[in-house]
Amino acid sequence: MAMVCLTDFEEYAKEHLSKATWDYYAAGADECCTRDDNLLAYKRIRLRPRILRDVSVSDTRTTVQGTEISFPVGIAPTAFHCLAWHEGEMATARGTEAVNTCYITSTYSTCSVEEIVAAAPNGYRWFQLYVYRDRKLSESIVHRVEALGYKALVLTVDVPYTGKRRNDIRNQFKLPPHLKVKNFDGVIQESASSEEYGIPSNTLDPSISWKDVYWLQSLTRLPIIIKGILTKEDAELAVEHGVQGIIVSNHGGRQLDGGPATIDALSEIVDTVQGRIEVYLDGGIRTGSDVLKAVALGAKCVFIGRPAVWGLAYKGEEGVREVLQILNDEFRLSMALSGCRNVAEINRNLIQFSKL
Repeated sequence: MAMVCLTDFEEYAKEHLSKATWDYYAAGADECCTRDDNLLAYKRIRLRPRILRDVSVSDTRTTVQGTEISFPVGIAPTAFHCLAWHEGEMATARGTEAVNTCYITSTYSTCSVEEIVAAAPNGYRWFQLYVYRDRKLSESIVHRVEALGYKALVLTVDVPYTGKRRNDIRNQFKLPPHLKVKNFDGVIQESASSEEYGIPSNTLDPSISWKDVYWLQSLTRLPIIIKGILTKEDAELAVEHGVQGIIVSNHGGRQLDGGPATIDALSEIVDTVQGRIEVYLDGGIRTGSDVLKAVALGAKCVFIGRPAVWGLAYKGEEGVREVLQILNDEFRLSMALSGCRNVAEINRNLIQFSKL
């Protein structure tokens, strides 16, 4: 079957992954309202296309943190890629490198940061970080990724505790014995009694606060991007604390159920930031026109999570590349049909909110 759109990869992955693995990737918190609304919110936004604009030549390139990428879509940090494909994050890194865009590597990778860099030495990468009760753990991984040439730290701030994902509880989800959270292999003592998503329970630090942004800045010269902001108040605080970017994110609907869809939260954050730092978004991107809508509303770049995993499940590195290529082709087409020749021409005049 020809893979024509991202939904085709989703259907393939659902058919071919084990139930527990599929449920883990698909999970939202509680009733999954926010997870589902991330998708539905795009359907409520209409485009206002301009015509007769000579779109014979188009350019999808943009920059993030001063680095040029082929189009404004990167790979969001998602855990445990080896559950979907035997080469895991190494395949993801190669697929992303081939398309020349940004891959945010998850702390919870089933390949180590060293293996990922070796697999795709020319890839453009950021590293997603959690703050642990044992600060030395966070500190050591920051120094490792900086030495390896990662270009930014993405601090995830919406997980003081893990959201309640009902199917993971029902399935008693655990990493199979042959897989590990590779970045902590031999660093964290394995705990047979109480484990949550591959590491001992209560490892994450729920006391994390804005002062930890300063602590992180004292450790590294890398730009710090905060992932998990959904309000203008927190966007303003992020700017005041000197970070270089915000990812508007609700963790794919896996944390607080009942929060806003990310595309609905985007405008107030963009309006607050006023161009002082870059604003990105993840959650719910499934088509090139979704990308166009997010960019029109002020996102510098968007990041895809689940669709990257579906690509992996389909054909590893090649599947990731295909998912990104389909989105790039759809984005280019949506741009042209809306009368935009390049990313700089995409703006809020393109957007109309549905009356429904």
